[in-house]
Amino acid sequence: MKLFKRIFLIINWKTFVITGLAIASTAFCIHFEIKADFPLTLIGTAIVFPIVFSIGGAYKRREVALDEYGSIKAHGRALYFAVSHWLENPPENLKTEIKTNLENLLNSLTDVFTNPISELENTEKKVYENFNNISLFIKTLRSHGLPSGEASRSNQFLSKMMISFERIKHIYQYRTPRTLRTYSDIFIIALPIIYGPHFAHSVTSYSYGLQYAVPIMFSVILVALDNIQSHLENPFDQQGEDDVHINVEKFIRNLD
Repeated sequence: MKLFKRIFLIINWKTFVITGLAIASTAFCIHFEIKADFPLTLIGTAIVFPIVFSIGGAYKRREVALDEYGSIKAHGRALYFAVSHWLENPPENLKTEIKTNLENLLNSLTDVFTNPISELENTEKKVYENFNNISLFIKTLRSHGLPSGEASRSNQFLSKMMISFERIKHIYQYRTPRTLRTYSDIFIIALPIIYGPHFAHSVTSYSYGLQYAVPIMFSVILVALDNIQSHLENPFDQQGEDDVHINVEKFIRNLD
């Protein structure tokens, strides 16, 4: 089932529409004997190179997002250990409180990154509110005997968590340039149609029934690359196989 799910992520309705247009263009050119020998290097220069460049950029952004997400979890766990190990006989309610604060923070991060950018102004307020609650919680640790040096270190953990959040937020906000996406979309639709005369010219060397094999492969490959780039574009939308998943329950469960 997973294999079919992955296949349908890169082959979708757009694949069939553009493939149908390429076949129709080729059939039209064959019927009316409109033939031309266009250079195939134009395809690589105009479409394949920009899409592959975008895929590489999107993948790097995803890797940075994973690093920063790991930093948030690691420093959150360090805060929990500060409560558990740096205090002499810490009250159980302190452990519960830091767990609740961390759980609320990760849930608010999930809300930010899985909702549309248009809602960012509202969803990020909850994140900052949770950071504020953790800061106030660290302050209360002083009254439970936490030395000032350890309290300062705990604040550094919180500061690094906030830095990581801001970096992930910028990855979420600023993606592949819209003009490059528009450029790719236009040529992915246009080139399989424009190249109808080229496909009609090349069928003379193919056996009967294979004259549409090239336009079909041509369209499927281009759209598949575009779909791969689209799924990597937003690593938080929970639609692709390579998305970043914020597993709040597992993180909280494994704190002890």
